[in-house]
Amino acid sequence: MVMTGNYLFVYGTLLDDTNEFAIYLKNNCSLYAKGKFKGRLYDIGEYPGAIADSNYPSYVYGSIFILKDATSALKYLDDYEGFGPEQEQPNLFVRGIIEVEIAKGIVNCWCYLYNLPIDGLVLIGSGDYLRYRNNKL
Repeated sequence: MVMTGNYLFVYGTLLDDTNEFAIYLKNNCSLYAKGKFKGRLYDIGEYPGAIADSNYPSYVYGSIFILKDATSALKYLDDYEGFGPEQEQPNLFVRGIIEVEIAKGIVNCWCYLYNLPIDGLVLIGSGDYLRYRNNKL
């Protein structure tokens, strides 16, 4: 896949300060802004899965990071997200560019979107995974 951007939008466990991959992001990237995109967020168990849907009335909330070395960072994160030809097929998540709204406009960001059926999954109505998870604890 050709790398076309240095921004990554994260909305789930990559926002958890205790997650080793979130620690990697903090050490190898810079937080750019809070953001959101139109879509749905589902509870998959130990993590969430987002589906972009510009016609859906709600948003998925998260943060945008600037990737200092996009190629290395995305390769590292692809394994965590179950994305790529060497991962189980179909991939758990797919990585693509989406439009993320921030206070100053729109930023095109890489994002890992859920790629499997959603039947039976719980919709996270708030679109905010950390708030949802903290309320469950």
